[in-house]
Amino acid sequence: MTEILARTEDTAATEPDPRLANDDLQPLAEQRWGAYNIFAFWMSDVHSVGGYVTAGSLFLLGLSSWQVLVALLVGIVIVQVFCNLVAKPSQAAAVPYPVICRAAFGVLGANIPALIRGLIAVAWYGIQTYLASAALDVLLLKLFPTLTPLADVGRHGFLGLSALGWGSFMLLWVLQAAVFWTGMNTIRRFIDFCGPAVYVVMILLAGYLLYRAGWGAIDLDLGAVKYQGLDVIPVMLGAIALVVSYFSGPMLNFGDFSRYGRSFAAVRRGNLLGLPVNFLAFSVLVVVTASLTVPVFGQLITDPVQTVARIDSTTAIVLGALTFTTATIGINIVANFISPAFDFSNLSPQRISWRTGGMIAAVGSVLITPWNLYDNPEVIHYTLETLGAFIGPLFGVLIADYYLVRRQVIDVADLFSMSPTGTYWYRRGFNPRAIIATVVGAAVAVTPVLAPGLAAVAPYSWFIGMGLSLVVYRAVSPKC
Repeated sequence: MTEILARTEDTAATEPDPRLANDDLQPLAEQRWGAYNIFAFWMSDVHSVGGYVTAGSLFLLGLSSWQVLVALLVGIVIVQVFCNLVAKPSQAAAVPYPVICRAAFGVLGANIPALIRGLIAVAWYGIQTYLASAALDVLLLKLFPTLTPLADVGRHGFLGLSALGWGSFMLLWVLQAAVFWTGMNTIRRFIDFCGPAVYVVMILLAGYLLYRAGWGAIDLDLGAVKYQGLDVIPVMLGAIALVVSYFSGPMLNFGDFSRYGRSFAAVRRGNLLGLPVNFLAFSVLVVVTASLTVPVFGQLITDPVQTVARIDSTTAIVLGALTFTTATIGINIVANFISPAFDFSNLSPQRISWRTGGMIAAVGSVLITPWNLYDNPEVIHYTLETLGAFIGPLFGVLIADYYLVRRQVIDVADLFSMSPTGTYWYRRGFNPRAIIATVVGAAVAVTPVLAPGLAAVAPYSWFIGMGLSLVVYRAVSPKC
């Protein structure tokens, strides 16, 4: 059981150092989220165009449908276990991810994992916004063909994006910023709506295709089964790694949300419903819908926006566009907006509020011109595996420190103390052991990504980095 030190009247009497605290980073006075709110958080994270395509792609690996479902179940249960592990300290102390990192990295050293996670989130925030805007472009052109000239980047383009693309991108950029600016209560209500809304549209879409094609057209094997016997094992392991990698970002900073949980039991129930139960149900719905596109449209379509665009109904197209756009806004705010908001605020709490940190991330997402990054498949390939190589070690150090070194004991007051005698001061505010473990884990994990001869190992960069940093940190750290 977690032991919270100094989170009593003594904490109230101890003024947090202004260099480490603001209203957004300090422990919450009230933790109100129940299991449904956590469940809805994961629905918003899963129910997106990216989640749809990712789930559908696993059924094209050459495995049988039951083998894919086993891989999905194993992968998502791993995610659930790790999310429960990372959720507990933040829920117990009621503080976000960068603050809880102070226990392992030091009160100033925590800026290292915060900055890494923040920059990663900025990149993905831009990419997700671009993907949503590209989907919106397709639907706008379907509804308004006269906009076609504006979609020509050669005639009406700037920095590699067409005029129509800029319009869609900035529209979604503003909408996301507006939702974020209203605060966490609005965001909670927003994500409570987003996940279920996508389920409704997905079920309606599957029902429409089923009406057109009939029950006999359902085929859970989207591609030909290519692997038999022991040959399926490496493919299934790759599918498991893909599932974990897909959730590695929000899994690392899940403490930003679990801090709002009214109890750890509520967080665990929300994770159970939102991860294995919800993800498997969504994956089955995805593959059923995708398989029905073959008899109805004559080709396999794994993009839900493209599927909706093929329906001969303006109402259906508009409904689908609005729903999937809303869902993408939801996942982007959840996975890639709130995290850098806390992370950047942690860098300079008195100068950067939570809202300011979020807007820094939003502006940065435009400056990196994500459409140019996404248009290069080789860059994306290396980006995914490189991110895993850096995210994994941060996770490993955090888990090792809380569970293996400190035995679930948190001194909340010292998380906000710059005193040289503070528990988390270490050496001038930095913990060299955590930094060494992170560097070692990341260096080894990123090697297969950069070395062509080790390409088969690259998809497991997250596991390599996480496991190695955990072992190294535990080995060099004395028990508390």
